[in-house]
Amino acid sequence: MKISEGKIHVNYNVVELQLDPVIRRRLEALGITEGSRIQILNKKRNGAFIIKTRGTRWAIGKQISEGIICREEKNEKGN
Repeated sequence: MKISEGKIHVNYNVVELQLDPVIRRRLEALGITEGSRIQILNKKRNGAFIIKTRGTRWAIGKQISEGIICREEKNEKGN
């Protein structure tokens, strides 16, 4: 699923970054890499997202969020 389809306050693991190479390298430099954990903190009406990764909050636009492929992180009970 795309991170843009995610729910607020749920943890996700990045599976793949399907973005322009320049944007991909920038996100990787900021710590958003395949396998990293992302939590959606807020969704804005204009399509922007506030996310938290590696202890830092970031704002990303709708186009970038469409290119971050992730899966929901399972909790300890498997839910």
